[in-house]
Amino acid sequence: MKSYFQGHAVRIRGYAERWIHVGILASVLKWIVIGGLVGIFTGSASALFLTSLNWATDTRTNHSWLLWLLPVGGAVVSYLYFKFGKDSSKGNNLILEQIHEGNGTIPFRMAPLVLFGTIVTHLFGGSAGREGTAVQMGGSLSEWICNVLKLNPLDRKIILMCGISSGFGSVFGTPLAGTVFGLEVLVIGLVRYEALIPCFIASLVGDKVTTAWGIHHLHYYMGAIPDFSTLLLFKVVVASVLFGLAGLLFSELTHRLKTLFTKVFKNPVMKSFCGGFMIIGMVYLFGTSNYLGLGIPLIQQSFSESVPPFTFLLKTIFTSVTLGAGFQGGEVTPLFVIGSTLGSSLAHYLHLSAPFLAAIGFISVFSGATNTPIACFIMGIELFGAEGAMYMFIGCIISFLFSGHTGIYVAQRIGISKSRSVIIGENATLGSLYNKK
Repeated sequence: MKSYFQGHAVRIRGYAERWIHVGILASVLKWIVIGGLVGIFTGSASALFLTSLNWATDTRTNHSWLLWLLPVGGAVVSYLYFKFGKDSSKGNNLILEQIHEGNGTIPFRMAPLVLFGTIVTHLFGGSAGREGTAVQMGGSLSEWICNVLKLNPLDRKIILMCGISSGFGSVFGTPLAGTVFGLEVLVIGLVRYEALIPCFIASLVGDKVTTAWGIHHLHYYMGAIPDFSTLLLFKVVVASVLFGLAGLLFSELTHRLKTLFTKVFKNPVMKSFCGGFMIIGMVYLFGTSNYLGLGIPLIQQSFSESVPPFTFLLKTIFTSVTLGAGFQGGEVTPLFVIGSTLGSSLAHYLHLSAPFLAAIGFISVFSGATNTPIACFIMGIELFGAEGAMYMFIGCIISFLFSGHTGIYVAQRIGISKSRSVIIGENATLGSLYNKK
């Protein structure tokens, strides 16, 4: 059977050498099937995850005493990762490493481990997101499909990118942003177009499958767009610089806390156990549980009124401690919270509409922390419409630049330096820059 397919592929290549559209058509049909499979599996996994996450959030909200089980829950998850996870503990960075290097494997166990670990984090009150879980499940399932279909190394890289796109697009209901995110997140400043159609198919199918399972995504409205003026432009630029610095703060604090926790607690189980008590202490210190979980109520508040100025900072601290202590979950939804609350609070001082600046901050801090300005801009269009496109674009690109060479994914390579005055070595990663500090 394998030799039959190999012979068929050779014949197609022969035709494509004479008529390029034969090769294009064959490639498109191939990736419609493969990308569709990735979308079906990942979209279904995302539906299961989002349903479980809603249950965990509602349960924790209705039973506040569950917070006291956070240290035990974190310790159990860290033990499972230590005992059975192998490289799964690298999370999204493992997927990026395999796309770049391809000299290892992504274990299938990553999917159930990260699903269970993230649900435990949210059930007991850790401050984390959801994109990391969806992307890791997408990568793990894509690797499994790759092994079943016996794809070659180049196709393996593409199908892993499909897993990233499908996971991202399905968990947020933004298939176009998911498509570009899978292409853009690998290397800062460069986009791999050979995976454009595969990633689009996977992200679109993943989103539709998740919706077909009855999942509905939240929507926010940025309100009326102010009339253009030079003063308005200046205010948006100033806010965007602060959004970039907020992304830098989050990335730096999270990485430094991960390093500090690992130094202090050699045992990962004890690290999460003690980290859980730190989060409990922070809840009582600040007298609120608003910064636990995803933080969706904070986003909703930021789109309806101006929030207190230090809300974004407290969410940054809670999330960085949670992830630094080894709890499972993503960073993106907390970044949405940080961006929207910072934008909402700045609106008061810049005399702008809170929903307007909250929407720009929503995507801009995310852009700075992930170094994916185009994907974030497209996400803004999908979530808020195209009327404020110019301001959202300004927010994303300015934030991207002012976050510097930092980011939440240490395996992300730097293809092009953000400044000509900063020389970056070939194939350097954000992790290699952190190691030099």
